[in-house]
Amino acid sequence: MSALLDRIKDDMKTAMKAGDKARLAVIRLILAATKQVEVDERISLDDERVILVLDKMLKQRRESIRQYSEAGRNDLAEAEQAEIVVIQDFMPQALSEAEIDDMIQRAVSETGAESAKDMGKVMALLKAQMQGRADMSVVSAKIKTVLAS
Repeated sequence: MSALLDRIKDDMKTAMKAGDKARLAVIRLILAATKQVEVDERISLDDERVILVLDKMLKQRRESIRQYSEAGRNDLAEAEQAEIVVIQDFMPQALSEAEIDDMIQRAVSETGAESAKDMGKVMALLKAQMQGRADMSVVSAKIKTVLAS
């Protein structure tokens, strides 16, 4: 059983007692998403897998915010942003820009990457280390910049 899932369930109880309907709704979405994976794959999720589910939820919300903003629906974009804040409460500590840059430099030298065609090697190495701690689309853009120079 996942300690992170236990923490999420405890937070759900706290939100219920506090009458925090917005937070409670997001926590229920998280629990539904994790339960769906457990049922689909017939497994019990560990913390690492729960983080993958949360990371996917964050990615979906970022994309929704982008689309809502382009369509001029700032009210919906703000609602998605509020969900992101709650989901991020359960994620590991985010990496700083300097830490990301340092990890990219180390990964590039470890893999011997020299051009954009080697980007897959670098991403494969970094994905496991950064999952849930950095926006991988931002990391990908940084890797492209480093490999282009």
